[in-house]
Amino acid sequence: MISPAAQAAGLILWLLVLKVLQVALWPTLSNTFGRFAYPVSYPLSFLLFGGISWYLGLVRLPVQAAVIPFLLIIGYYAATGWYTRERFAGVWKWDAAFLLCFVFMTEIRFFNPMISYAEKFMDHAFLASVMRLPVVAPADPWFAGGTLGVYYYLGHWMMGVTGILSGTPSPVAFNLMLPTVFANAAVSLYAVGHLFLTRFRALPVAALFLANPSFFVQAAMGADAHGILWNSTRTITNTINEYPLFSFLWGDPHAHVLSLFVQALFIFLMLYILKEWGNLPERSRWICLGAAALTLGVMPGTNSWDVLIYAPLLLAVGALVWYQAKDAAVPDPYPWRLFLVCPIVSILAFAPYYLMLTTQGIAGIGIVPTPSSVPEFMLVYGFFIVVFWCATLRDIRETPCLLLVLVPFVLTGYTAAGLAAVPLVALLLRRTFRPAEVITIFGLAVLIFTELFYFIDSMGDVYYRMNTVFKLGLVAWMMMSTGAFLWLGEWLTQHLKDRSAPTWAVRAGAGAIVLLLICAPVLIPDLTYGYGGKTLDGLAWVDNSHPGDAAAVAYLSALPGNVTIVEAEGGDYAYFSRISSFTGIPAIIGMPFHEMMWRGYDAGVSQRMADVRMIYEDPTRSPSLLATYGVDYLVRGDTENEHYTVQLPEDVLEEVFSENGTTIYRVLPRSA
Repeated sequence: MISPAAQAAGLILWLLVLKVLQVALWPTLSNTFGRFAYPVSYPLSFLLFGGISWYLGLVRLPVQAAVIPFLLIIGYYAATGWYTRERFAGVWKWDAAFLLCFVFMTEIRFFNPMISYAEKFMDHAFLASVMRLPVVAPADPWFAGGTLGVYYYLGHWMMGVTGILSGTPSPVAFNLMLPTVFANAAVSLYAVGHLFLTRFRALPVAALFLANPSFFVQAAMGADAHGILWNSTRTITNTINEYPLFSFLWGDPHAHVLSLFVQALFIFLMLYILKEWGNLPERSRWICLGAAALTLGVMPGTNSWDVLIYAPLLLAVGALVWYQAKDAAVPDPYPWRLFLVCPIVSILAFAPYYLMLTTQGIAGIGIVPTPSSVPEFMLVYGFFIVVFWCATLRDIRETPCLLLVLVPFVLTGYTAAGLAAVPLVALLLRRTFRPAEVITIFGLAVLIFTELFYFIDSMGDVYYRMNTVFKLGLVAWMMMSTGAFLWLGEWLTQHLKDRSAPTWAVRAGAGAIVLLLICAPVLIPDLTYGYGGKTLDGLAWVDNSHPGDAAAVAYLSALPGNVTIVEAEGGDYAYFSRISSFTGIPAIIGMPFHEMMWRGYDAGVSQRMADVRMIYEDPTRSPSLLATYGVDYLVRGDTENEHYTVQLPEDVLEEVFSENGTTIYRVLPRSA
């Protein structure tokens, strides 16, 4: 068990690393982004650090060296006197927003820290694999001899390298991943508010706190905390309808959650470019292009689904900038660069990653035969539909024939999509293409797409559209919530322009929000499901429930070099593959459904499952199988004893560890 002092040290050093990165990039961005350079440098520096460290891992150099360029930049600007008290005095609100959101989510994790159910075994396995041996591509802890090139692992890589640099143990780093994502996403959305709103600038951050209408229906029906959360994300039949608040409370740092801060940053960059490109000097335009290219280039590595939407968004923004070039205050000699150069740069930035990725991908696009019912659709996206109908109500009144847009959708049975199509067409017909309108148009278009089409994957006939609605629905949520809260902010500002609150009331309100965010985690119902909380050590529960396994994990984690183990395999989403998941050390096979999804049916997953059983049950075949897979250590604990009829070949195994019913054997070299 990791001591409270070690947990606190890991937390402080983790924050210190993030701050060093941010302060280093800030001066470089100052002329381009002006007052937004400080907040943008938070997420952008983290992506840049992740990219540099990834390339270091690719060429087998110490990944900790990725911080050296940032330290050199700080040294240079410090020597020139750039970091002055006056500059820091004006940016406190960005630090406050970042730190407040980081603390809020860290408290959530403190009360709900366990690495246990859902995909948490997987996400800690990825993190631990990176931290144990940070090379590219990292070893797959559930498929000995394989790498994580079958999955988009770049988000876990960035977090793992931060853990290495800060000296934070992986079970604690696991619980600092979501606070990092939450704070970086929040500061980008807060910047969006400052970019467009004169009042209510924090409203876009509400995208991370907003629950769907189904959440409130479940609460009104008297469901418990688990039921409210779970049922609100399983509202549309045979799909998953996650929203950011659920993802953060659920506590699983899966790829689709880690990517939320990348999405928020990219949304800010696109909106900033739409608003300011014509006023930027030439050097600043290239820096904007580089920032956009880096952010887009990271997407396939953090959550590949995102790039399917944000790449077209970049092209649309680039086309608008190109079209509006003639009206630019500062002449643009290369108005096509965002449309043509930026996508190429984004691909080149991580070209080696793309070439190494061997995921199964998608087999095509199908037409949805059973779209969402209107009640289900509204229970998930109703807030946005209502807001956008209100936002375009004047357009509908002036052009009632807009309602005819509904007709083909109703006649073909896709009424839910029609509810999103009416405000979408209304915004398109305005032809003003203001930044907030552009992001809203894209969000609505994604929503309509998920109702009409789906990406064909290996989820089967029943859950055929699950991933499409799940992954693209989150993208739509981020886009629509940005547009919705900007519209609400403008509406509130207009209707309350003659009602300014006294200074004391504003300060009291801000103080109340801060107090609420700090205290809210304490008031949230218990979501530990009996595992226990009040720690940042995500494996503390293992010490209590499986002390032998916990000791075995500590023993194996201390082993140097690249080793391979064999342990019990018993399916997914249960207490199997636990040693590989907790240490990052590759096992012969673990979580077979996941590996089948990633590697396909020809990868020999079933054969590996059968071979693991033979290793434990057939002492005549065990030695040759251990040699075939290059196994260095065999684990035997309660899980193996319960799952197999264990008969081990004593002549090739040497006991090196035994505690509380868990034994580890070293596999002896076979004589020639």
